[in-house]
Amino acid sequence: MPTTTAPRICPLCEATCGLTLTLDGTRVTGARGDRDDIFSRGFVCPKGASFGELDADPDRLRSPLVRVDGALREATWDEAFDLVARRLPPLVAAHGPNAVAVVLGNPNVHTMAGALYPPLLLGALRTRNVFSASTVDQMPKHVSCGLLFGDAQAIPVPDLDRTAHLLIVGANPLDSNGSLCTAPDFPGRLKALRSRGGTLTVVDPRRTRTARLADRYVPIRPGTDALLLAALAQVLFAEDLADPGALAGHLEGVDRVAAAVRDFTPEAVAAACDVEPGTIRAMARELAAAPCAAVYGRVGGSTVAYGTLTNWLVDVLNVLTGNLDRPGGAMFPLAATAPAPRPAGPGRGFALGRWSSRVSGHPEAKSELPLAALAEEIDTPGDGRVRALVTIAANPVLSAPDGDRLDRALDRDLDFMVAVDPYLNETTRHADVVLPPPPPSQTAHFDFAFNHFAVRNQVRYTPAAVPLEEGRMDECEIHARLVLAATGAQGTPPDAVDALAIDRALAKAAAQPHSPAHGMDPAAFAARLTGRTPAERRLDLMLRLGPYGLTLEDLLAHPHGIDLGPLRPRLPQVLKTRSGRVELFPEPIAADLPRLRAALADPAPPLVLVGRRHLRSNNSWLHNVPALNGGTNTCTLQVHPDDAARLGLRDGAPARVKGEGGEVEAPVEVTDAVRRGVVSLPHGWGHDRPGTRLSFAATRPGVNVNQLLDGTRLDPLSGTAVLNGFPVEVTPVG
Repeated sequence: MPTTTAPRICPLCEATCGLTLTLDGTRVTGARGDRDDIFSRGFVCPKGASFGELDADPDRLRSPLVRVDGALREATWDEAFDLVARRLPPLVAAHGPNAVAVVLGNPNVHTMAGALYPPLLLGALRTRNVFSASTVDQMPKHVSCGLLFGDAQAIPVPDLDRTAHLLIVGANPLDSNGSLCTAPDFPGRLKALRSRGGTLTVVDPRRTRTARLADRYVPIRPGTDALLLAALAQVLFAEDLADPGALAGHLEGVDRVAAAVRDFTPEAVAAACDVEPGTIRAMARELAAAPCAAVYGRVGGSTVAYGTLTNWLVDVLNVLTGNLDRPGGAMFPLAATAPAPRPAGPGRGFALGRWSSRVSGHPEAKSELPLAALAEEIDTPGDGRVRALVTIAANPVLSAPDGDRLDRALDRDLDFMVAVDPYLNETTRHADVVLPPPPPSQTAHFDFAFNHFAVRNQVRYTPAAVPLEEGRMDECEIHARLVLAATGAQGTPPDAVDALAIDRALAKAAAQPHSPAHGMDPAAFAARLTGRTPAERRLDLMLRLGPYGLTLEDLLAHPHGIDLGPLRPRLPQVLKTRSGRVELFPEPIAADLPRLRAALADPAPPLVLVGRRHLRSNNSWLHNVPALNGGTNTCTLQVHPDDAARLGLRDGAPARVKGEGGEVEAPVEVTDAVRRGVVSLPHGWGHDRPGTRLSFAATRPGVNVNQLLDGTRLDPLSGTAVLNGFPVEVTPVG
């Protein structure tokens, strides 16, 4: 067959770069950056370049698996869904909806199916036991934005292409490619900032690739970012540099913030942060003096004891310098599938703790419970115990604290488990039913989630590059049939799930005065929808109801995307607080600040651990691709030379790392990339458990850093696990 090419949006990280796939018949033989892509302009990283190898991974499951007499065997799709229908609804009927827990993993947000169908499954199951990767990654940002703006999805992103000053806290976008900031070619954008005379400041306990690019690098003590940011705010107030400008009319609580940070002077926080007072004052003055600036924080500032306070202070600084919602500052993207903007005015606001977990009483945040609590919800006896589990593209045995306990709970205490996953991994090996989606080349792609965090408004859609292979099932159909089987409607045509979703969306839109469908007959509106699949019809509906009046046909006519322009100011329309204003000092934040103030007197542990990102990886789910393993993508314990000498550690020799939840052994990498008193292990490794089918990952298993934690260290407001800045002991082995 002749060689052809096809455009494809990369689904392997948040950058969403455009790819050009080279096809030999139906086999992907190459992938390069799409130079015509309106957003990424030809940029590609090693993950995107390895698309073909990932797509053809021989360990990807081709058929469903069902457990028979204790062992998993291949089955037909009907057999798999019949087993779900026989086992799951009776459990719910006998023990109630909360007997089922659902875990949504990180890859879930990289697919169309993962965006469209889990909300329908959760709505049908009515369980409050919902867990996701968010509480080991980004929930503090959602909570802080929910409290500030009334909407947990209203997350401002740095306007990278126009800013003159960028302050990065706990993020390494040159390796992560960006997070909650969708920006293809993040390295090029930072270099462009420097080229136009802008300033880059990076705060991080590791001298990362991003830090090496910075004008000012601040090697902070891990876990103290909130103290540093509070001191920056204190300097702005104390030196009369706070100037919200045009934002002033949209704010309430500025004076209360000033009073709250009064004690966090540079001198007061210097010892805890290990940052000189003069450096802190210079940072605050530079931020205030810049013609436009943005403060951006990510994983390093979220997965710490004060994660929500850190993320709140990021946007407090954006507000106090007048940089929230202005070009070159931190702005709110407007995705093509977002609902049409409603008129400005008060909303329902955002609430925390509407219910709590059964065992430890952890409050919900954004309708989720902490992933760290999943094991105890399964293995602790009593009414309301989780008896059944549905995982979608999730591997919590490696991503949640104390994976050994969860591993045991999945093995001994569950009555039934179903997994939607292409691999038999450390978690899915426990499932009674595994439903494998097809490879990404056989799947259409639209970024429902990441366009809400994009640094430029744009929209792109790529149909499947090759036809669905015989015996495979489209991922959207898998999810639709799972909804039916899990709720006692097995045998109903799967299209009915999408038809119901469309009917509900149109009925709601028709009743909203600001909607393009207001006052229209829902059936007549639905008849206009186009698309070859139910998922395409739903995408077409969301585009038509969205802020730009686009259609699916518009996207198909522009295979490299449609540019919708730079980010534009959106206040006050974006606000959904009860006051209709930015509530700068919400009560949950005020109640948590004494805990931060007490940290000023806490002695620094002798040695703490932080994680790290790899450009060739994404959590636990790319370690089975040979092309993405090697180079810097190795599971080593990074140690500063002075600490190595003090502890008797040798480069390349094994070391034992002990934490509150257990211990692991890893080879030492002596490097001055980490500051003194800090060691670093990457996240997502530990591929050494029996019963998996990850043949290449098993040859380089690494160790599970989260096994060092027992799950008790959480940010109280968001329920996010403390994965960075926790104390450890390190000793040489042998």
